[in-house]
Amino acid sequence: MVLVLLLVILGLVAATSIAGGLVMALGAWVGPEGLGLPAEVQLPVEYLEGSPFSSYLVPGLLLTLVVGGLHTAAFVLLLRRRPLAHMATAAAGYSILVWIFVQMALIPFSALQAAYFCAGLAEIGLLLLALGIFGGRSRAGLA
Repeated sequence: MVLVLLLVILGLVAATSIAGGLVMALGAWVGPEGLGLPAEVQLPVEYLEGSPFSSYLVPGLLLTLVVGGLHTAAFVLLLRRRPLAHMATAAAGYSILVWIFVQMALIPFSALQAAYFCAGLAEIGLLLLALGIFGGRSRAGLA
């Protein structure tokens, strides 16, 4: 059950990070209008004030490649029960936590930040359970 729940969370964060990152990057490149996005869902450029970025291109690429890529790798490695699965899962969990920490320092709070922060904590917690750190199990969840 722990493994299934961990895979579900990793998969959801991977899919939404890749999709959201691509929308950010492509929107910065072709313009939000070029993507056909309504004004309500476009990210304000004012959010980037005080950051090292002048557009959402680099943050979008980072979200897609780093956060989405790590989550995809962790999902595949865990699904195939590869030796590096636990390391990739830890890296993925911490990547979303770092992403949210940085985001909260730069832009106003949103419920999505809380949801993704909880997802990152859940990934780390479920990994620890699967490794037997809590509950006395001995790596049964990943072996």
